[in-house]
Amino acid sequence: MFERLRGIEWPTLAMLALCYGLWALGTVWVAALWLPLGMGLTALGAALHSSLTHEMLHGHPSRNPLINAALVFPALSLAVPYLRFKDTHLAHHRDSILTDPYDDPESNYFDPKVWHGLSRGRKRLLRLNNTLAGRLLIGPALGSWAFVAQDMRLIRAGDRRVLLGWLLHIPAVAVVLIWVGMLGQMPLWAFLLSSYAALSILKIRTFLEHRAHEDARGRTVVIEDRGPLALIFLNNNLHVVHHMHAAVPWYRLPRLYRQNRDRYLSRNKGYHYQSYAQIFARYFWRAKDPVPHPLWPGE
Repeated sequence: MFERLRGIEWPTLAMLALCYGLWALGTVWVAALWLPLGMGLTALGAALHSSLTHEMLHGHPSRNPLINAALVFPALSLAVPYLRFKDTHLAHHRDSILTDPYDDPESNYFDPKVWHGLSRGRKRLLRLNNTLAGRLLIGPALGSWAFVAQDMRLIRAGDRRVLLGWLLHIPAVAVVLIWVGMLGQMPLWAFLLSSYAALSILKIRTFLEHRAHEDARGRTVVIEDRGPLALIFLNNNLHVVHHMHAAVPWYRLPRLYRQNRDRYLSRNKGYHYQSYAQIFARYFWRAKDPVPHPLWPGE
């Protein structure tokens, strides 16, 4: 019995309790006292829930994937079905395809030939989306639209697993909406705005996680931030450490990085930032990358 207790990832379970607690407080009691604060807590809870969902699909806190999925079953941010997140994210973890416009499901780059065929209006939107300000403002909408459109194409083509992912998402969203409708003390518009804000927070993490680089090892970032965003992201800002050790739980990543800092920075070819404050100062109004992949074959 004691051996089993020692094997439990208590920090992850504690963070899960904090996540649901923040979200429940935000949607109910705090929203009744002061709506803006309630919306803020709701957004933080949903953003943290997404980070925990990322932990679960990587095999934490238990070895049973059904238990892990059940722990994050309510779709607090409404947007991405768990099974679809799991399938696409694990595909993304093949480092050899990172940033590939076709094979990497999380790439923000376009094939230059596709890019040149887009309308001026769409190009403007995508260029804006490549600034941090744009990623926060329109990133969740553009990303969700592209994700859903791609999945609908797969469903029409007969992909049953994609269909299953969306069917399972229906009760996960229903549980959340029932809570908000029956117990929540905020109007629906405020809840939807809070959920969108949660997705915007997550866009800070994904904004420059990967770059175009000839060497696959040089495509994944390290951001040495130890502030509140690093906590919300469950240390996934140490992204190259996570990619190299995806089975390591979030709370062990900082120590692993400190013990091997030079190794990781050598491996990722020095793709490194000191903090999210540095990233905001440098890229809030300026794009870090072009939208068309700068190293695509033939370009």
